[in-house]
Amino acid sequence: MNWSERISVDPNICHGKACIRGTRVMVSVVLDNLAAGLGTTEILRSYPSLQPDDIAAAMAYAAELARERIVPTPLGVAA
Repeated sequence: MNWSERISVDPNICHGKACIRGTRVMVSVVLDNLAAGLGTTEILRSYPSLQPDDIAAAMAYAAELARERIVPTPLGVAA
């Protein structure tokens, strides 16, 4: 999955937040829905401008960010 074909960042759209290309649906909204347990079908129903590959691109984008950025986590908490 080449997420860069489906994700765009434009300072004039959604305050420069990463969005699904050609929409105003922010990647964070897609990821929030996935994290809340919604499936692809439910997300597509809520956001009809999206395609299944857009959801996959959002996940690939998040994976790329996770590889590039350290997010502090509490010490001493076993996973």
